[in-house]
Amino acid sequence: MSFKDYYNILGLNSNKVTLDEIKLAYREKAKKYHPDINAGDTSSEEKFKEINEAYKVLSDSKSRKRYDRSWFIYTERKKRLQNKEREVKKSFKEKLIDILFGMNLPKKEVEKKEKDPIIGENIETEVEVNVLEAFNGTSKKLKLLAIDGKTKTFNLNIPAGVQDGDKIRFVGQGKMGKNNGKRGDLLVKVKIVNTKDFKLVGADIYKEVSITPWQAALGTKLKIDAIDGEISLVIPKGTESGEKFTIKDRGYKFGRGNRGNFIIVTRIVVPKELTEKQEKIYNELKALDAKIG
Repeated sequence: MSFKDYYNILGLNSNKVTLDEIKLAYREKAKKYHPDINAGDTSSEEKFKEINEAYKVLSDSKSRKRYDRSWFIYTERKKRLQNKEREVKKSFKEKLIDILFGMNLPKKEVEKKEKDPIIGENIETEVEVNVLEAFNGTSKKLKLLAIDGKTKTFNLNIPAGVQDGDKIRFVGQGKMGKNNGKRGDLLVKVKIVNTKDFKLVGADIYKEVSITPWQAALGTKLKIDAIDGEISLVIPKGTESGEKFTIKDRGYKFGRGNRGNFIIVTRIVVPKELTEKQEKIYNELKALDAKIG
C-alpha cells in the first residue's frame, strides 16, 4: 500500500503547521471537491474521501504524532530519490535542450505529439442566489446557448450553506476536445447577493432594525426575524442609532456545522407624522430640555 502524504492532500507543503492552518486548508479543499458541488464527477468524490481521511488523522494530536514519524521517513526518502533523478538528468542535458527547442526531434515523435488527444476547454459562467436561498439551499435553472445555436437548460441544485465563489461542475459539458480528446467541463460559479433584510459579511449576517426614539430612550423588547427563525432581543435604555447586538452562532454556515454570528444594527427612525398627543409630549420634552439647559 503506497504512502499517502496527508499534508500534500490538504495543500500544505510541510508538517510545520498549526491545527488552525490544518482546519483552514481542510475547509478550502472540502469546499472545492464536495460532491454536491461536483455533480457526477467520480474523481472529485474520491478526492473528497482522501481529504476527509487526511483531516481525520491530522486534526487529532495523537494520530498526527504517529503519522508524522512515517511522514518524515517518507519525505526524506523522496528527497533522496529526487536528488538521484537530478543527477541522472544532468548527463542528458544536451539531449533535453535539443528536445525542448525542437532540435533533432524524431519525425515520429512530432507526428505523435500532433495526434495526442487534447481535452476541450472548460466553460465558466455565474449564477446569483440571495443570502436566504444560499443559507437554506435552492434549485435554479440555467439556460446557455450551445455552439449549434440551441438553448440548453441545466438544473442547478445549490446546497444549503454554499459559499460565495463555490463552483458547481458539470462534467463533459464544456467545449469539444481535439483528436478524440474528452470534452471540457461546465463550471458554474455561485455568487451570493444580499437581500433587503440580510447582509452577508464573511460568515456573519447583518440585519438593520428600526426603532422609535422612545424605544431607544426607554428600552424595549423586540421579536426579530433572523435567517432561521425568530429571535427575542432586549433593547436597553439609552440605545443609540448604529449600535450592534451580536447573537452568536446564528449567522451563516461554514465548515462542519459551524456558523458565524447574527448581528443586529439599530436605526432610530423619527415618525414623519405625529398625533396631537405625541406632538404635545414632544413639546413637553422640549420644554424640559430647555429648563435643564
